[in-house]
Amino acid sequence: SFRWQKINHEWTCTLHGRLLHLKQDSTHLHYKVTFPALKPKTPEPKDTECLLRHYFNLDTGLETLYKQWSEADSNFRKRAPQFQGVRILRQDAWETLICFICSSNNNIARISQMVHKLCLHYGPLIAYMGDEAFHDFPSPQALTGDGVEAHLRALGFGYRAKYIAETAKIVAQEKPSDWLESLRNPEQPGFNTTPVPKEQHATYKEAQEQLLTLKGVGPKVADCVCLMGLGWGEAVPVDTHVWQIAQRDYKFGKSKAKSLNKATYDAVGDHFRNLWGSYAGWAHSVLFTADLREFAAQAAKEEDEPTVVKISYRTSEGGTRKDVEKTITITDNNTEVKEEKREAVIPKLEEGTEESKQLRRSKRQRTS
Repeated sequence: SFRWQKINHEWTCTLHGRLLHLKQDSTHLHYKVTFPALKPKTPEPKDTECLLRHYFNLDTGLETLYKQWSEADSNFRKRAPQFQGVRILRQDAWETLICFICSSNNNIARISQMVHKLCLHYGPLIAYMGDEAFHDFPSPQALTGDGVEAHLRALGFGYRAKYIAETAKIVAQEKPSDWLESLRNPEQPGFNTTPVPKEQHATYKEAQEQLLTLKGVGPKVADCVCLMGLGWGEAVPVDTHVWQIAQRDYKFGKSKAKSLNKATYDAVGDHFRNLWGSYAGWAHSVLFTADLREFAAQAAKEEDEPTVVKISYRTSEGGTRKDVEKTITITDNNTEVKEEKREAVIPKLEEGTEESKQLRRSKRQRTS
């Protein structure tokens, strides 16, 4: 999710028409909830707890899954123990679709800014915290106006503005109202959504193919929506990073292609589905997290390594020559200077001796 903000040691986000505040201790996840003042009917208190259990997928037994993945895959068994508790969020399908359209050639900070702007300009107001307004995610209908694309471009969305505006019109005006819900895994219903008859539900592959017909949706974005927004645990989003993991740890040959083609993309996903089963996307996320942490740990190690500067120079004073060597060690928290001196007495030469004449001649030669 790209919408959670950390404010005063709490994580805050609008979800399903309410403002949520979360904080965690060693044993519990604590929450507070704020509803809009003009909301016609406030849900029962139990409703927010049900939302959180649904959103965090808390009823999925991770211990059994980790055991299954570890038995099937020695690489998972080696890397996973330090990353217990990685879960896939059960997010709103429409929000997930638009957020991952924004993710194309982008970074997390900028994606989050874009999503925040969408909510601020097009989403319904939920509550204020001080002077800050919190809006929910906009509906497809809210993004169908004639000026939406131009406005999004002005807000910095670039070429993604066209994809968002066109996708919103397709979903709001051309597709049935329950179209996204019909692409959902029937075993993973949405929160407070109207169920679609099981025989009308698409399969995972059908859901992926239908998403690929939308503007700005390629295989990776389609699989992100399938995994995080539609409950298809077998969806494995394959980007460059996952492709590198497949090459390094799962004996996929080095590819000369600069980007993943469809055949390679499908082969990587199928390999992991055969290896890990119907929750392959969850297992993939554990390894993805572990690999990112390895890079982060390496980067932190490099940052912690001190910078060492050595300076050597020579002085003379009162007939004594001093060779000085300074070692300056710089870390993030401290600068330490060590100085070593070696002294030697310069022999005094009497005037008129051959040695003094030679010394004067050599000095003149150096200065001429």
